[in-house]
Amino acid sequence: MKKIISIILIIGFVAIVNAQKTTYELKENIHYYNDSINKTDKYIEKRCILDVYYPKDVKNYATIVWFHGGGLSAGEKEIPADLKEKGVAVVAVNYRLYPKIKAPTYIEDAAAAVSWVFKHIDSLGGNSSLIFISGHSAGGYLTSMIGLDTSWLAKYGTDANKIAGLIPFSGHAITHFTVRKERGIPGTRPVIDELAPLYHVRADAPPLLLITGDRELEMLGRYEENAYLMRMMKVVGHKETVLYELDGYGHGMTGPAFPLLLKEVSRLTKK
Repeated sequence: MKKIISIILIIGFVAIVNAQKTTYELKENIHYYNDSINKTDKYIEKRCILDVYYPKDVKNYATIVWFHGGGLSAGEKEIPADLKEKGVAVVAVNYRLYPKIKAPTYIEDAAAAVSWVFKHIDSLGGNSSLIFISGHSAGGYLTSMIGLDTSWLAKYGTDANKIAGLIPFSGHAITHFTVRKERGIPGTRPVIDELAPLYHVRADAPPLLLITGDRELEMLGRYEENAYLMRMMKVVGHKETVLYELDGYGHGMTGPAFPLLLKEVSRLTKK
């Protein structure tokens, strides 16, 4: 009899947990530029869109804006599977690509998308003070550029210092190799100018968590770039710059990096 009662209680508990399980909704292909711009430029209409994946029954949730990789010349928006059903919203962004456009158009698009999130996430139940920016490779570069150089978001009326945290995965810290390619500069020749995150190191930036693959396996010294960015951020007085090197992983290091991203979001959300 006691065993039967225990089984009933367990079944009842499971039923309650399932009933309380958070449900998620996906809104797709939202234009982040206004309609008047979309109608005058078919490439903007095609590429300047985002998806929002968010918990329906939760209020004041954190949001991760995710920029895809692809060397600024390829790639498509995606909601990474490792970020689904984790109690946070994920915004996946498409942006215009080289060679159809030239630098710095993709940075402008990234800033416009993030500004859209700041202006609209509260209406979906989120908290605009808990917006985190992340992305892999080219997406990591865009993350650092719009987070460290405040002028990009300012153009759209958004303060970059309102970002809750920057978490680029294997992003360039120097000027991106596609920008250099456009200028006829080889990928092995480093450049640091206004289109390099390193050019914009500052003490008052949002918390910065840099994640790269193994320095012996990464692309073209990507670890060393990020190590230099970490050092210069600390030199100028930034108090929350951390660098993780994922031993044994190459440039496609997103799998083990996603838990670190979620841990950082949790840590900063609780501050």
